[in-house]
Amino acid sequence: MLTHEQIWQALDALASKHGLSASGLAKAAGLDPTTFNRSKRLTPDGRQRWPSTESIAKVLVATGETLDDFVLLVGPGRTVSGPPVPLIGLGKVGPDSFDSAGRPAGAEWDGLLPPSFPEGEVFALEVIGDGFLPVYRDGDALILSLTETPRRGDRVIVRMTDGLVLSGVLRRETARGPDLQPFSGQADISLERRQVAAIYRILWARQ
Repeated sequence: MLTHEQIWQALDALASKHGLSASGLAKAAGLDPTTFNRSKRLTPDGRQRWPSTESIAKVLVATGETLDDFVLLVGPGRTVSGPPVPLIGLGKVGPDSFDSAGRPAGAEWDGLLPPSFPEGEVFALEVIGDGFLPVYRDGDALILSLTETPRRGDRVIVRMTDGLVLSGVLRRETARGPDLQPFSGQADISLERRQVAAIYRILWARQ
């Protein structure tokens, strides 16, 4: 008998196999992007929500997989490499997206299964729009480190205290704050340390 956990693990594994997040898999299948989000897998009172047979069928068509392929992902040989990395769309990042320790929090987060990274040390950011061009495009997913200290020359994401998110190359760190070279090639931006909530080094990108 298939369990609720096995079915959702198979969908996560299928998304990972095709280099997609759970929301990316849903979009590829023509479904609402939140259809497979982790927050949708249980009801507010804790009851299990199962994906519909229609949604699974649409996913199989979109990925070119067969039902037999999907069933194989349910069993012990499924290709889930580890726990999913918390993923959030760029436009959803706000002051309440992180807890007091700077770690992902709230119901807006989804999950991404990238190459193996230690659990609790990374999270993922999905690029929305053209603000990160020409380096990253709409739909790219970036894996960011919660533990590594960015160094000069690293590609980074800067989270401001007001929720604004900036991207670019870290040029230098001064007593006043970091200097950032935007990916767009515009002039360097000098930031005040009191305005910066966190700076994350970009470790990996799914493009």
